[in-house]
Amino acid sequence: MAQGLLQQLDNAKVGKFHLRAWVISGMGFFTDAYDLFIIGTVVSLLPLAGWNSLTTADISLISSVALLASVIGAFTFGRLLDLLGRSRVYGFELMLLIIGAVGSAFLVPVNGVLYLLIWRFILGLGIGGDYAGSSTIMAEFSNAKNRGQLIGMVFSMQGFGLVFGPVIALVMLRYIPSIDLVWRLLLFLGAIPAAIVLYGRRTIGETPRYSINVSGDISSAKKAIQEISGKSTVQANPDELIGEHISWKKMFTDRYFLMTLIGTAGAWFALDWAFYGNSIMSHQMLSAIVPASLGGVAKVKMTTFYALIIFAVSALPGYWIATFTVDRIGRKPLQILGFFMMALSYIILGVFRFISAPSYIIWFMIIYGLSYFFTEFGPNVTTFIYGPEMFPTSLRGMGSGLSSAGGKLGAFIGTALNVVIYAIFGESVLFIILAFISIAGALLTMFFLPETSGRSLEDISGERNYKRALSSGSKK
Repeated sequence: MAQGLLQQLDNAKVGKFHLRAWVISGMGFFTDAYDLFIIGTVVSLLPLAGWNSLTTADISLISSVALLASVIGAFTFGRLLDLLGRSRVYGFELMLLIIGAVGSAFLVPVNGVLYLLIWRFILGLGIGGDYAGSSTIMAEFSNAKNRGQLIGMVFSMQGFGLVFGPVIALVMLRYIPSIDLVWRLLLFLGAIPAAIVLYGRRTIGETPRYSINVSGDISSAKKAIQEISGKSTVQANPDELIGEHISWKKMFTDRYFLMTLIGTAGAWFALDWAFYGNSIMSHQMLSAIVPASLGGVAKVKMTTFYALIIFAVSALPGYWIATFTVDRIGRKPLQILGFFMMALSYIILGVFRFISAPSYIIWFMIIYGLSYFFTEFGPNVTTFIYGPEMFPTSLRGMGSGLSSAGGKLGAFIGTALNVVIYAIFGESVLFIILAFISIAGALLTMFFLPETSGRSLEDISGERNYKRALSSGSKK
């Protein structure tokens, strides 16, 4: 049988089109990471900028409200991506992100906790939409051989955002005397990368998979595949000629979709509880190894510097090593390995409390750094890849959105509860809890998720067989 359109897309080599899509999508993730993690630094600066009435509950909400909003944003934008098409929706999430960042920076009075929460909530809606949209679009433009790498490249821009935050914070604290201006500028900067790629997102074409599998627009699909592959397109196979919407209700009534969602969203929930709760609280976690003689801005500078070392030396390499090996190693073994190594690192930090003393700073940084390396060289990259791979085209936006929503729900709960657990029970108990959560993530991966490397999206999701069944049923 002649090669079909989707097979031609799966066999296409990585080219300029993929790299352009990576830049357009990846800059959003640079911004997402910067916006989500810089709040940890900002919360440390607010009391030094005149916010003298902050409670533990206020700090917890300010740190986590964007994560809660991203749950709603991921689900909402995921559904819209499936209903309206990828190209008609992509870019609106950045508009919300820009509005939220600017509002957080310049429309919040001193001690205006409620105002800050509202603007961070709007920002979070955009971040959630970015998780659903960017993963779906990059997956559908990718070939089968390099799909993990291409999706991972989008997500791994998060690593640069993670590192950029502490760098720019240290520079501002060095050269800008007003702490009030520093925290506002830190929040505002998140709007700039998003604004740069907004036009590119609003003008990106429809994915050929959506055109074929959902809207039935073969002509548009041929043009897109020709642009992606640089070759003349072939005729569509018979099973590519059915544009079909699968009811969103099947996500919760069909056993396959439900079990898959438990695997993708559940593992992501466990990961983000540990990762975001840990990262946003990095200033509190790292304060244990700061000499007691340091306080105020000096203490913030020291914990920010330590966070920068962890992010740059451990986390950033982990992202990119995972990205360029995930198609060879496989999603499943990488995710399981990462979860178990995270758990081991947390157990060591929780059981051997003396490591958290300033005199053991080197040992603490090594073990804490290993937990970050295996978070990235593991589930933080692979959960993002699994989301869009596991669901058929007409449910891919929602499936990816619900998967990431599960993650951000874990991040919200983790960030909110970790602050309380840390305040009441201390660092050791918190690390032990994070270890058990990481083990749960590994078990969910083992029992609910398959290996997807090198397979077509239609094969992974069973979409091709589903469409054939529809075709046979229509002939009876």
